[in-house]
Amino acid sequence: MRARLAVPLASALLSLLAAPAGAATHTEPIGGPLLATHGVAVEPLAGAPALPRGLTASSWLVADADTGEVLAARAPHVRHLPASTLKVLTAVTLLPRLDPSTLVRATYDDAAVDGSKVGLVPGMRYTVDKLFASMLVVSANDAAGALAEAAGGTRATVAAMNATARHLQAYDTRARTPSGLDATSESTSAYDLALIARAGLAMPSFRHYVQIVTDHVPAPHHKRFQIYTHDQLLTSYRGMIGGKNGYTVAASATFVGAARRHGHTILISLMHAPPNFWSQARDLLDWGFAADGKVVPVGQLVGPASPPSQDPPSSSRTTVVLAARHAGGRVSPWQLGALGASAAVAVVVTTRRQRRRGRRLSLPPV
Repeated sequence: MRARLAVPLASALLSLLAAPAGAATHTEPIGGPLLATHGVAVEPLAGAPALPRGLTASSWLVADADTGEVLAARAPHVRHLPASTLKVLTAVTLLPRLDPSTLVRATYDDAAVDGSKVGLVPGMRYTVDKLFASMLVVSANDAAGALAEAAGGTRATVAAMNATARHLQAYDTRARTPSGLDATSESTSAYDLALIARAGLAMPSFRHYVQIVTDHVPAPHHKRFQIYTHDQLLTSYRGMIGGKNGYTVAASATFVGAARRHGHTILISLMHAPPNFWSQARDLLDWGFAADGKVVPVGQLVGPASPPSQDPPSSSRTTVVLAARHAGGRVSPWQLGALGASAAVAVVVTTRRQRRRGRRLSLPPV
């Protein structure tokens, strides 16, 4: 038993010594060091437009979605409650997993969920296609719950969402619900929203749903009712591809969306914004189109991480993160020494026991 416990302990401790400092301890944020700021990051060139006035969102980001270059940002890695923008992660996670023609029977729990709903009737069956449309067009929490059940249940869906976030390197994101309703420790950031939305925009099915202005959902007695998009920019901003907004009292308003003009796609995100944030979103899109090519990028929307088989074990990642948190985001020399000594002891003890049993011990490289 001790030998079996020592192997994962050794792997976890050794991974802290072997892993790159930025990835393990987050001393350098994903996307570049300038994105560590809690203020505004922007590096204008001659002729660049000034940033819009009146930006009151606590965090925001503007990026070129085609190149991934971050053109400007404010507090991009500060974590906030996501509200319904988390449904973008739900969609990115579940769209590849569910057949749009599959019929899903709504439950009482689906219908009784808090917040915005499309009005699912317990016992009625809905196609996955209609559920995705309901979730992304009118931010239906009941549809998000039904999709989660279709994918194996809420717990399995949330676990898959967090795995997707890690694969996208959206490390500020912690999903606790498929809908984005406020939950303890649930979070995301302006940077992560942009990262996740960019992954969604690469999926034709996602683009299809966020571009829907109006649709119909089945109702009892062979009737149906109409739904209309919550994205006010979709019908008013030229070139708008689509997006997702959210709001709770605790989260305030959140939004992520993209538009395309003259061969350029600009992606923006806002967090902890006032309820009527649409003018700020419009101003950021306008600025992005005007500034693209006239500012020095302050960061990069990174690509996905290595395939899971090449990632460090989850136990290693947990140990690394906990160590970094206790050190205030850094690992001091004495901590490295202590961890290294502990790892060495674990390796020696385990190796001796494994040798007694005539088996070779396979350890990660240091």
